[in-house]
Amino acid sequence: MERIVLPDGRILEYLVEGPPGGLPLVLHHGTPSGAIRYAPIFESALRHGLRIVLASRPGYGGSTPHPGRRVADVAADTAALLDGLSAGHFVTVGWSGGGPHALACAALLPGRCVGASVIAGVAPYEAPGLTWLDGMGEENIAEFQAAAKGVQALDAFLTGIADGLARVTADDVIEAYGDLLSEVDKRALTGGFAAYLAESTRYSVSAGIAGWREDDLAFLADWGFPLSDIRVPVAIWQGDQDRMVPPAHGHWLAGHVPGAEVHLLPAEGHLSLIAGIDEIVGNLLAHVTV
Repeated sequence: MERIVLPDGRILEYLVEGPPGGLPLVLHHGTPSGAIRYAPIFESALRHGLRIVLASRPGYGGSTPHPGRRVADVAADTAALLDGLSAGHFVTVGWSGGGPHALACAALLPGRCVGASVIAGVAPYEAPGLTWLDGMGEENIAEFQAAAKGVQALDAFLTGIADGLARVTADDVIEAYGDLLSEVDKRALTGGFAAYLAESTRYSVSAGIAGWREDDLAFLADWGFPLSDIRVPVAIWQGDQDRMVPPAHGHWLAGHVPGAEVHLLPAEGHLSLIAGIDEIVGNLLAHVTV
């Protein structure tokens, strides 16, 4: 794990692998999570000659909390990190809670971000025509109902479940995620994937709940940029069996991200989509001109 001091004095921890001269692929992790290496994603990037960069968002792991951050704030953090790596143009992938952050980079760093892919990413909370909680598993409904009540209610909710998540293992990760997992996602949670999800879940609360809390609040607030500002190629990937981020979110984004290429997959869930990461990365690069 490496660290960089940002212009405002905060620390951002990150992982980086791949050729120094390779086009960076900035990966935005889900919620809750952190900079934990999942081999298939990293290996896919390396096979494509990319330099993969994964940072823990503020409040996760060793990254300094940033109370009140908005989704848009990730753009400045990403630009500073890439400056520190002497990197210019980049592509980005956001999975789940990382989806809005990938879109922020596409909208706010158009001179540097040359393409983005969103994998099961959430839509804006007040998206017109979208009932945001519909189709979510009961755990997410309870979490975001608490978030909608404000910081105190969300703090109490997340604190109440963080201790259990801090001890989750590969053997009990399916039980821990409960109603959030469709059958296709349960089948995906074997071997290395189950171990990764358990490790990333433990790491997400290793420094407390600040990162998780600020993610949730940022999703429900104004993101800080209009999707209509996006002018770079964007692909939207969404499974129809997703109980963490329901398919309606992907459908909504498909209709509101300008020029988006849409992959709505009826047999996939939230986690199972990652099995196709090589196709996702290849598709992203096929639309990029640097």
